[in-house]
Amino acid sequence: MIITEAAAESAVPAVPGDAGATGAPEREQLVWPWKDAAIRALVQRIHQLQAERAQAFRRLEDLRIPACRRGHRQYLSSGPPYDFPRYRSTVHEVTQAFAAASREVLAVEAELAGPRAQPLLASHVRRLQQLEETRLATVALLQLMGTPELTGQDNLQMHQLKMKVIKTMEAISEVLQDLRFDAESAE
Repeated sequence: MIITEAAAESAVPAVPGDAGATGAPEREQLVWPWKDAAIRALVQRIHQLQAERAQAFRRLEDLRIPACRRGHRQYLSSGPPYDFPRYRSTVHEVTQAFAAASREVLAVEAELAGPRAQPLLASHVRRLQQLEETRLATVALLQLMGTPELTGQDNLQMHQLKMKVIKTMEAISEVLQDLRFDAESAE
């Protein structure tokens, strides 16, 4: 699965910590592979994570991925009775991918805000995370409104939500441009 692989790649590996000095049982200490990376590499990683998020949204919406037969549209076309287990499985996989990307984005933000002393870049990353949360919530609401029980209930609200998704995506693009530009200035 593409999404599952993306989540596994962005996972933070663990290494044994030193337990000998304290006498406590050995525990694993998290190691972040981007700790000593250049700011440019961190910004590139943010862009890669955004690409993974975009892929997860496509998977969720079942758009432009012919091999994927799951997603919300497939779920709606399966019923009634609906193929809920398949839909639930897809939502779970996508949720895992979003969670993995979010954890890494937050780690980049913490690195930029703390050790790198780049508060402007950290604020861009924080804003990006907020916009992605808004986008995800809006897409989920749109999908809920697209169920047969609610279809046609409020076309104006559907249109407003679609416009909100578009505007959020435009804002995400602007933040990514600002991040890239300001990162070049920081180096």
